Amino acid sequence: MSPKLPQVSGQDVVRLLEKLGYQILRQKGSHIRLRRITNLGEHNITIPNHKVIAKGTLNDILTRVSLWNNISKDELVKML
Repeated sequence: MSPKLPQVSGQDVVRLLEKLGYQILRQKGSHIRLRRITNLGEHNITIPNHKVIAKGTLNDILTRVSLWNNISKDELVKML
């Protein structure tokens, strides 16, 4: 069973992605756009800059990041 998703802010997720090599492209309103060049190509992802990211949204972000970067979701959750 995968670990329970923590309550994290948009800034926490952005910091995690920056550690993985993502760079902030731009911010429009409360959404931050990041990009990373991976073996699979260019991965762009948008993170809502909210105090607490909804569980479903966080799950979706972690799923995409794990697929593009070949890191398990459990690892990503531990890194948060």
